[in-house]
Amino acid sequence: MSSQYRSAKVFAAAVISVIIGAVILKTLGSSPPSAGAFSLSDYYRLEPIEKVISSRAAQLPWRWNRIKIYYSNPKTHNIDQPTSPSALTSLENVDYHFVVCNGLAGNDGQIQSTEIWQRQWSIIPDRTWGGSEKTIRICVIVDGKIIHPTDFQIKRTEALVEALSRKFNIRSASICYTESWQ
Repeated sequence: MSSQYRSAKVFAAAVISVIIGAVILKTLGSSPPSAGAFSLSDYYRLEPIEKVISSRAAQLPWRWNRIKIYYSNPKTHNIDQPTSPSALTSLENVDYHFVVCNGLAGNDGQIQSTEIWQRQWSIIPDRTWGGSEKTIRICVIVDGKIIHPTDFQIKRTEALVEALSRKFNIRSASICYTESWQ
């Protein structure tokens, strides 16, 4: 008799817990809780790296031999140094092969290939950067307040660099991150 009474109490407590949980969830509405820095649901919204590094032009295995990662310049707001969504509306004139967005300009961690990458063109080195015509340039957008990439940007940039280095057989000694890279 005592075990039946105990089972009834446990069953009643479980039913009450389910009802309270349902009421709380209904109160919160249909919007999901905000995702953390490493949420799988956020990653599934981003394009796969393999698709990002594909291009319209043929990709020759010996075409690229270096990768250089830069931060955008938060003090300037021109197309060469993208920092805002409006700067990303025309990726045809940007002197980078890839742009890694920060949430203000595109989705956080979103990687956009530029027209230069799509055509497999080189960026001609000048006095402002040390590289060669075989260097892949990646721009990580930072905002004017904090000059550090977001967690998504770090993770996605590292995945991009890994995929590019694997595809084009680029040695790790030929990969140059900006000085304050996390």
